[in-house]
Amino acid sequence: MSVPMYKKQNSMGTPVHKTNPFDSDSDSEVPSKPSRAQSVPVQRTDKSVQELEDYAITKARETTHKANDCVRAAEAIREDATQTLQTLHRQGEQIMRSHQLAADIERDLTVSEKLLGSLGGLFSKAWRPKRNQQIKGPVSENNWSVRTANHTEQSWRLGIAPTRQESPSPVQTTPATAMEKIQAEKAKQDDVLSDLSNTLGQLKEMAVDMGTEIDRQNKALVPFSDDVDELNFRLKGANVQGRRLLGK
Repeated sequence: MSVPMYKKQNSMGTPVHKTNPFDSDSDSEVPSKPSRAQSVPVQRTDKSVQELEDYAITKARETTHKANDCVRAAEAIREDATQTLQTLHRQGEQIMRSHQLAADIERDLTVSEKLLGSLGGLFSKAWRPKRNQQIKGPVSENNWSVRTANHTEQSWRLGIAPTRQESPSPVQTTPATAMEKIQAEKAKQDDVLSDLSNTLGQLKEMAVDMGTEIDRQNKALVPFSDDVDELNFRLKGANVQGRRLLGK
């Protein structure tokens, strides 16, 4: 008795798949294993998100640090500009005092010229000093006192005088999530940029004050130089008259 072929295959342990010509290919196919890309665990995605959050926080802190560096540099420039402005004010005061001193010398010289004119013999001709122009002295003396009085108020604005105490800032809670940390850094950056804007505004005002002060001093030097030249001319005439009297 002959054994059917499919029974022989079963006895040898080889699986036999019965096929039906009316079945579809999808029913006969063996289900495939999922690909390696589809089997990636969710932990890998969470790690990538954490890395992005850490990167964003690091960059936000770096931006805040650089903004603070800009503020410190602007404050250093403001200190140098403040010293320069103070030096200009002292220089202007020295110009005014020197010009006032020249006017005082002119009054004493006038008395000396009158005395030299009264000296000489009875029959000698009275000596009259030659003058090219009148010595007027400092012109903007009143404006200078007003500007000096405003210097104290200006020092408060520029931070030279003791700073005024401000109200303490409210206590802030420590941020927990990454978004809260980034928002906290943004708030710090806004405050730093506000301080930087105020400092740059002060530097602009100081630059304008420097330019105004330099222009005022240049204008004050013109009459001062004219008065000094007139004093030199009159002093030479007084010296010549004195030598002439001594020669007699």
